[in-house]
Amino acid sequence: MKLSASISNIARLMADEVKAGEKAVHFGIRDAGNALKDAWRGQVTAAGLGQRLARTIRSETYPKHKHSLNAASMVWTRAPVLIGAHDTGPTIRSKDGFWLAIPTEAAGKSRSGKRPTPGEWEARTGLRLQFIYRRGRPSLLIAEARMTKHGRAAVSRSKTGRGLASIPIFIMVPQVSLRKRLDLERPARAALNAVPGAIVA
Repeated sequence: MKLSASISNIARLMADEVKAGEKAVHFGIRDAGNALKDAWRGQVTAAGLGQRLARTIRSETYPKHKHSLNAASMVWTRAPVLIGAHDTGPTIRSKDGFWLAIPTEAAGKSRSGKRPTPGEWEARTGLRLQFIYRRGRPSLLIAEARMTKHGRAAVSRSKTGRGLASIPIFIMVPQVSLRKRLDLERPARAALNAVPGAIVA
């Protein structure tokens, strides 16, 4: 029996193997990136942080329009400050070194839909806030106002002051320590360890 192989056949076989390898790496890396994205999103929703924040986590495989032995997946979030805070559990302090003003339900929302600051709240309502220091407990910013049916503080419509009450608008604390609610490192390590098996598969 006589066996022979031409150079052209070998070159074609090698080229086919390279293409198969490029596909394997591309799809293996893509699957590992998608698995990490899903794991992070699952943590966010399980922590009670909502679907909206979970959807800020994205993944992308590069290069985008071709297979490559050098493929890479990037997993990131469009809300890095929020995600990072819940991943590290930091202590938050006021920028000016004084108090953090945490709005109560009675404060409502600012015109932009965000949580109001004391200055924004006074400008919006026309009411003045009064600081109440409480030893051993969080201090308060209160306003003499009426409570609406929606649980918001508002200017009294009565000339006699009927319905006025001292309503806590902001809780004042020197700092707040967020509880660590996410562990992003563990699934990232798991995804990295799964890459060789994903490429072989």
